[in-house]
Amino acid sequence: MDKKILSVAIGIAVIIAIAVIATALQSSEISTQKTNERIGLVINSPHQATTLQDLDQIYSQASKTGIGRSNVYLFWNLVEPIRGEYDWKQSDALMSFNKKNNLKVTLYFSIINGETLGPFPNWIGKPSLNAIGEDRIVSVLDAILSRYDVVDTVILAGQTESQFRYNEQNIPVYKELFNEVYDKIKEKYPDVKIGNAFALDQVLNKNLQNIVTDLTIGDFVAFSYSPVNSLNDIVKTPKQAVEDLGEIFDLADDKKVGIFEISWSTSDFVGGSDSVQVDFLEKAFEFYIKNESKIEFFTWYRQYDKPEGTCVFEEQEIGNDTLIVGGSGLGNSEHVIERLNQYVCNAGLINNDGVPKPSWNEFKKQVQMTN
Repeated sequence: MDKKILSVAIGIAVIIAIAVIATALQSSEISTQKTNERIGLVINSPHQATTLQDLDQIYSQASKTGIGRSNVYLFWNLVEPIRGEYDWKQSDALMSFNKKNNLKVTLYFSIINGETLGPFPNWIGKPSLNAIGEDRIVSVLDAILSRYDVVDTVILAGQTESQFRYNEQNIPVYKELFNEVYDKIKEKYPDVKIGNAFALDQVLNKNLQNIVTDLTIGDFVAFSYSPVNSLNDIVKTPKQAVEDLGEIFDLADDKKVGIFEISWSTSDFVGGSDSVQVDFLEKAFEFYIKNESKIEFFTWYRQYDKPEGTCVFEEQEIGNDTLIVGGSGLGNSEHVIERLNQYVCNAGLINNDGVPKPSWNEFKKQVQMTN
């Protein structure tokens, strides 16, 4: 899983607390605004605590830009805490907001989250890849897809390169598992597209291209991207960053590519700024328009900043399980975690006080140009 995904997970407990009344939104009028289903935005609250009304306004604000997609990060241990018994409170809330605003959903599922397998429900334990069982995965995905018709894309594993960096011998095991799940899900949901995601900056910084090319399976190959080095400092110009993006087509071979999360932080602590974020956003959309026929989806990370220090922790609890940020050595150092926090907390298009950055208007303009 891309490290930035952890910031979304922090808000899960808040969403669960308010979600019990969100089903009322399912009968609300659905937006008929013209949208582009390929263009997405990671929609988030700027605060740790939020209300149903706040989330309704946040989703409405996002959808008015003309986007047609958002990401929903749904962890297995939260949706099926007891085998065969599903807890839909959190996901019903999020999916109802997406449906109300006419947004398709890219569903992030949790077989692999970077170095972590899972998190899995307690009833599964902590299985190896070859012990998870495709029937269990198919069962929970079937339950999700049958409940939410807004989901048209599933990412089965994220930051996948980090899982296999030191375990390349397990790639064939995962390919077999993926293909078995893929075949069974496609039988019932032929229009749902399934693939895996990789952190492009990690792939390039650590020379892990071979892992991506070994895993060009499914309907698409998805990438997240931040213009950072291994210390999480911004070291690219917008022009150089777009050149990085150009490498995804060779990595994906003949598959379509998805831009799962693309970002540029405004934190000067890591070398970012408002003006350069605007510059990169403009160039990134030029890249999308130039290569539109090869791109499955293009999702910007993210709508709002969050208060500093609330975005990423060295260990993030999801339910009763834990995801680990970083890797061995420098990847787990306080220095690196601090920069990751600064980068992620300031990657939004609107600051956490609700004041739009210059990039917010640029984003709206660029989205409208794709419609």
